[in-house]
Amino acid sequence: MTSSTQISNAPPPIVRDETGAITNVSLANVVEWFLNYDERVAILRHPQIQELFQWKQYDTEQQGGQPAPFETAEDRFAIGIFQALAENNNQSLLHLWISDVLEALQEAKQTNEAIAEDYKFANEQGVSAIEQARKLPSNRERRIYLTSCWLEALCTAEVRLLGWVYQELYGVPYSPQG
Repeated sequence: MTSSTQISNAPPPIVRDETGAITNVSLANVVEWFLNYDERVAILRHPQIQELFQWKQYDTEQQGGQPAPFETAEDRFAIGIFQALAENNNQSLLHLWISDVLEALQEAKQTNEAIAEDYKFANEQGVSAIEQARKLPSNRERRIYLTSCWLEALCTAEVRLLGWVYQELYGVPYSPQG
């Protein structure tokens, strides 16, 4: 692989301003690159994940909450990345945040696996979580399953991108052990 190919296959650099904060433009470029080229992040553009996001918005409203002010899963993700990095602006805070997101991801994944096993969901290609959830006998179980599906997609993307940013900012790969 030539060096120009390697450069084009890598995320754009993170640029910091004079105060040391990540510039919005460079972070937007990184988010866009991951959405375009990293399959674990690009999943947020998949129609089935968008369907989950729309379900979550509707469910939040039905439960008396205020849905997120976004039209797409991709928008929700991008703003979440900006917020996470603004609020977790040093190595220890970002490490803790990524660890919390990783824990939420593991819990969502375990919940999905348990429900899929209990209800004998087949790994059918192209069957959406919404379609699978129709097989569940109660609204409570459907909400748990669909929320876990949404969290699994969102947290996977967030851990992937923030892990890369962590390494870029602090020169060491993120490790749950510290």
